[in-house]
Amino acid sequence: MAATIILASGSPFRRKLLENAGIPFTAVRPEIDERAAEAPLKSSGATPEEVAQILAEAKAMDVAGRHEGAIVIGSDQTLSLGGEIFHKPKDMEEARRHLLALSGRTHQLNSALAIMRSGETLWCHVDVARLTMRKLEPAFIGRHLAKVGDKALASVGAYQIEGEGIQLFERIEGSYFTIVGLPMLPLLAKLRELGAIDG
Repeated sequence: MAATIILASGSPFRRKLLENAGIPFTAVRPEIDERAAEAPLKSSGATPEEVAQILAEAKAMDVAGRHEGAIVIGSDQTLSLGGEIFHKPKDMEEARRHLLALSGRTHQLNSALAIMRSGETLWCHVDVARLTMRKLEPAFIGRHLAKVGDKALASVGAYQIEGEGIQLFERIEGSYFTIVGLPMLPLLAKLRELGAIDG
């Protein structure tokens, strides 16, 4: 009998990627305060990649603790510009400031995965994409945000690459799946290796 697979995420984007791949799973939102979990990491000198990994594991651990025997996939993504980590904008003004800061520069999206079962970490992985935003005029940023509306608040960079956000970029290096927040090829390979999906 195939293992029960649980995606420890409330993200509709991550759910859609697994659904599109034909993976049978259920989604359970982790009950952790991400900012509280991240706070001690700032002073510890953890890199943005390490922060994403630790949060992915914390999400998987939370859900795995409530679903004994299930294969639980935790995921997290950080956006880093230099050493600074960006979070989802709280409002449109913060979204505007995010886009102004990213304009004309290259940032990293660090997408982490953790697979746990019955309290044991079976696998961890971080995939990185580098995105170079074209130089954006402040007036264009205003018009763009007015057009996309609250969708800008749903991601750390205040854009969705799969939607109108693609217009903001001049160069992208990395997997589309990593950018959306779930590195699918390494994840599928590991699920096959674990015998959780048909291989």
